[in-house]
Amino acid sequence: MPSGWQFDAPADTPILLAALAAGIKLPSLCRNGTCRACLCQARTGGEPAPVAYRIDWPGLSREEKGQGWLLPCCAYARADLVIDAPDAALC
Repeated sequence: MPSGWQFDAPADTPILLAALAAGIKLPSLCRNGTCRACLCQARTGGEPAPVAYRIDWPGLSREEKGQGWLLPCCAYARADLVIDAPDAALC
């Protein structure tokens, strides 16, 4: 958002890798949820993003998760979502 770019994110693929496979580069460094370089927010109206993590601590506080923040490097989409990723670029 607001680019209007869309991509599919299979349930077994982190959002970051799904975006890259679709030709969209999201910011990232560590790819394990600790550096927060990929931090973005889902447009959920202040609700948690419909994502799952394979680790309990993916670098987000409980409050951040509750506000829709997510780390696409280690987040797996569980439903359609719209994210604000201002530094995204086509690759």
